[in-house]
Amino acid sequence: MSDAKLPGQALSSRTTLARFGLLGALYFSQGLPYGFFIQALPVLMRQAGHSLEQIGFASLLALPWALKFLWAPWVDRLGSRTFGLRRSWIIPLQLTTAAVLLVAAAFEPGEHFAGIFAVVLIVNALSATQDIATDGFAVDILDRRERGVGNGIQVAGYRLGMVLGGGVILISFEQLGWQASFVLMAAIVVAATLPTWLHREQPVLPEPGTDESQGHFLRLPGVWRVLAMLFLFKFGDSLATTMLRPFMVDHGLGLADVGSMLGTVGFVAGLAGALAGGWLAGHLQRRTALMFCAFVQAATLGIYVLMAMVFPGKTMLAWIIAAEHAGGGMATAALFTCMMDWCRRGRTGTDYTVQASTVVIATSLAAALSGVTAHQLGYAGHFALAFALGVIALAAVVILFPSTTTFRRDANPTRLMDVRMAARPDTRAT
Repeated sequence: MSDAKLPGQALSSRTTLARFGLLGALYFSQGLPYGFFIQALPVLMRQAGHSLEQIGFASLLALPWALKFLWAPWVDRLGSRTFGLRRSWIIPLQLTTAAVLLVAAAFEPGEHFAGIFAVVLIVNALSATQDIATDGFAVDILDRRERGVGNGIQVAGYRLGMVLGGGVILISFEQLGWQASFVLMAAIVVAATLPTWLHREQPVLPEPGTDESQGHFLRLPGVWRVLAMLFLFKFGDSLATTMLRPFMVDHGLGLADVGSMLGTVGFVAGLAGALAGGWLAGHLQRRTALMFCAFVQAATLGIYVLMAMVFPGKTMLAWIIAAEHAGGGMATAALFTCMMDWCRRGRTGTDYTVQASTVVIATSLAAALSGVTAHQLGYAGHFALAFALGVIALAAVVILFPSTTTFRRDANPTRLMDVRMAARPDTRAT
């Protein structure tokens, strides 16, 4: 018998690849400006003489990502059904982001950071709102079997944007200058919008029996156990990585070094790790995959302790950063896959956003505190604390992961139905 694909199978494969490409482009456009700001801002502030505490607190500019759950229900419900519920949010937000970047190109901040801070805050608010619609879009168009790979592509696309914004553009920043760098980012954001513009969105209706008065995600039994796990999962990782840039500056490395090591080597490693984590989540039991990725994340954070005790030189430092970013990428992709499983049809944007906001609140809090802990404990003590928190995150997965329940709906949409995994023949997909 021939191994050739039937026409319907080939069409299905092309459709799946098109969906992956669309989502990858949207997450890429989120990571592009964020990668530039997260790499450049701490270095520029440190070079201007700002303290570690001030650099840590500057991470609060990402607050819209933590608070986006407040307006997620509107993004889930409001929009044009003809144009597409998700598209009617995504496309205007993308174009507005590009416009803000063009306006930012018109002025150079010099040593006054108020302008930079305003641009970062506005872009974060726009990207966070786009993320609500995009996350809901992703859960809507990916079936359960595609979510592992889909989340690997999601994290990889985001990190690829960070590679370009926080690596390539940052490395070339001195040659390109402020204006050209921002015009280039704006043009790329517009280009990344084209797949969404060409996509024909299908309407997704809520499941029968949904009760709007009782259906908020936070009212689901057992949800606080899951949110506690999500809060702990990336806390130590964020605490560590926020102080990497000041650590590098204090050891004599400049903007180009930070761009090449973190913006290129680190993010490429994170991209590879994300694809690996997504593959694991798609081929192993979800809990098993998340436990393994949490272990790798904690182990790679431990290497930072040794790095801070004895500075290893540029080459070895690049390898250490690559290892930690790969571990972090694996953990993130596996976590996001589980979060998709806990979303309800018709409320995917809101349900996913509540979970994502929990992670962002934790990472933002860790980032804000990182300057204080680094100043008080020194870099070695700071990274040791991050490693300990990574071990706690692994323990949280072991203890808190709902291994015998998933978020499923019956006639009562707010009730969790027990699912005995041992009785299911397809546990590799759960």
